[in-house]
Amino acid sequence: MKSKDPKTDYSDIIELPYCKNPYRRHMSLYERAAQFAPFAALSGYEEMILEESRLTETESELSDYKTLILDEKLSIINYLLENGNIPEVTLIFFVPDKNKTGGSYKEITALVKSIDVTLRKMILYGSYDIHDRRTDNITIDFDSIKDIKHFDKDEI
Repeated sequence: MKSKDPKTDYSDIIELPYCKNPYRRHMSLYERAAQFAPFAALSGYEEMILEESRLTETESELSDYKTLILDEKLSIINYLLENGNIPEVTLIFFVPDKNKTGGSYKEITALVKSIDVTLRKMILYGSYDIHDRRTDNITIDFDSIKDIKHFDKDEI
């Protein structure tokens, strides 16, 4: 029968010196703490919660009037390009989200390289240096463009 006092139960071994193994190195405090690191039983759960809480916007449809104004601005930019000018524009366009329904509105200011009317795309220079071959061009669909805020009309 065991008594309540551990010193009496283990009195034969309690005063013995610690026997260190000569073939194993002593564990550092960092290694000892790593044993008690938190364990993520549901790996990826936190990322899933963050993705679910991320908000997206729904794409709004343009009215007929705004579509007409946008087409007019695109034709002015196309006219400038045909006359050898390189206009700078500020576009607001919608980018669909890859993971969820909806997306977000982006704004970009860049130089226009060309307009492809048949494919309904606007191609912008990737940088302000038009001779910079290292940067890729940016292609934006006409259908995703929601507004053209700025372009040089002085060159007309």
